[in-house]
Amino acid sequence: MDIINNYDNFFLPADNLDIAKEFYQNKLGLDVKFDFSERGMVAFKVGENEPAIILRKADNIKPSIVFTVQNVLNVYEELKQKGIKFLSEPIEINTGLLVEFVDPFGNKFGLTDYSKMPELRGGKK
Repeated sequence: MDIINNYDNFFLPADNLDIAKEFYQNKLGLDVKFDFSERGMVAFKVGENEPAIILRKADNIKPSIVFTVQNVLNVYEELKQKGIKFLSEPIEINTGLLVEFVDPFGNKFGLTDYSKMPELRGGKK
């Protein structure tokens, strides 16, 4: 049963994006993938991989991992039948569709399909 194909992104909370940039860029040596600090988000590349570490500044943000799948709508329906509790219906994002769910311990995960940008689907540029 291959539902999940690969990692997409790792989302982490950050109270201060300036401190986050100092740490991830200057101490860990990661390059900035994008900086939307004005919208509360900055991302760092890890090597040549498409998946990134994305730091978000917002209230009540929990760490989350997003995985890639072939088709979010199909996987959403399949996992709903298995009792997975989703946080919302699938939503449209820049790269395709996204839906989020939690495991039995409250850990947050997402599924995305890159249906608008299939060239990025494999997890590498």
